[in-house]
Amino acid sequence: MGPSAALLNPAGSPSRRAVLYARVSSKEQREEGYSVEAQLRLLREYATKQGFVIAEEFIDVESASKSGRTGFNAMLAYLQKQSSCRVVLVEKTDRLYRNLKDYARLDVKDCGLSIHLVKEGEVLSPDSRSSQQFVHGIKVLVARNYSQNLGEETIKGMTEKARTGMYPSSAPVGYRNADGPAGKRVIVPDPDTAPVIYRLFELFASGDFSLKELVDHARTEGLTLRGKRIQKSVLHQILRRRLYSGDFDFNGETYRGAYEAVVSPDMWERVQSLLDRHGKNNQHRIKHDFAYSGLIRCGHCACMLVAEIKKGRYVYYHCSGHRGKCPEAYTREEVLAVQFARSLDELVIPTEVTDWLQTTYIRIGPDGTRRARAGHQPAAGAVRTSRDARPGPIQRPAGRQDQHQFLRFQGGGDPRTATNDFAKDGRDPILRAGTDRNSSGPDQTYRPGGDAISATVWPGAAPSA
Repeated sequence: MGPSAALLNPAGSPSRRAVLYARVSSKEQREEGYSVEAQLRLLREYATKQGFVIAEEFIDVESASKSGRTGFNAMLAYLQKQSSCRVVLVEKTDRLYRNLKDYARLDVKDCGLSIHLVKEGEVLSPDSRSSQQFVHGIKVLVARNYSQNLGEETIKGMTEKARTGMYPSSAPVGYRNADGPAGKRVIVPDPDTAPVIYRLFELFASGDFSLKELVDHARTEGLTLRGKRIQKSVLHQILRRRLYSGDFDFNGETYRGAYEAVVSPDMWERVQSLLDRHGKNNQHRIKHDFAYSGLIRCGHCACMLVAEIKKGRYVYYHCSGHRGKCPEAYTREEVLAVQFARSLDELVIPTEVTDWLQTTYIRIGPDGTRRARAGHQPAAGAVRTSRDARPGPIQRPAGRQDQHQFLRFQGGGDPRTATNDFAKDGRDPILRAGTDRNSSGPDQTYRPGGDAISATVWPGAAPSA
């Protein structure tokens, strides 16, 4: 970005202001100096002949097959802010976009733009005929297909090169590119950095260092790579890279290299084993497993709520602030428990299910078998039972908030104790639905939220026929 001062005239007629866009698909083209300069020269001459005042120039030196180009995005932002500038000058269609996303973002009707395709001799505007826009859309698809096909051919050539044992990309640290047989580019060990790579593998393979300790030790020895101090993340990437052992990974496949290895395959395997062992030992451990973690989002910004302990005993939840600072206050866990209980109070059992529950029950025998009372069969899918639903000790999820904070029991007892007592007395526990909200006595009613009755343990019930 940055045209010559002689061509810029912000004080010119607003209706004649225009922006220039030029793109080259590789840094080599820009360094050679012909492609981007040729485009700008053509566009500047066109602007002078048509009487346009150049407001800004935008340049991209990268592929157009991916949306999100720096210069392209800057041009869109400029056009959105400068409502008086509605003209874009570009060499031809494939210089402006080669993917459908950018084509949609620069729609002439939605944006109210006029796009001058100088080399093609066309002008697209909101008033353009549908046939002209149709032809332009086809040109975009052709340019997109060309870009995709070029990428496929590039990958094909790189894959063929990999199959011959030649590394198909630029040399990583520890190697340098050189001219090989038949003029092909190959990699050879770099005399400055290859010994450092070997030393790092050698030290870590000894088993005496963790990654952090090895970083500190490397600094003590004065080891650097390309004049820079070795960072932990860089060290981890180097130690994981198979290329230094004589083989390399490319496009999901492993190939046998035809270049000189920096370390032996045995040393590389030893390092991988040690890295895997360190990874298992350093797995993230959850110090506290809070009751509502991962269940609640902030009503203000929709981020997840996270919990923390204050003063060693009070649990507070607050917005994670992933999308920026959130003004919402902290919330005590007890408040959330009450709100959850109210939500559970709103649960209603369908009438047809409660009617069936009043007239039938399921007997669970000592051997775990189940038999429904004759003549009373539940509606298909209405009630499901499993061995896990069998009365017995109720296990609270490990680390979760005590369920008694939001699950209440009527009758003053604990179903866990009651069920165990029935087992001790030799009585056959029967799981049966409770229908009387005012029931009392020995029945232990498991009631979410303190109201809605879920199930009752009935002692001493007679076995079904």
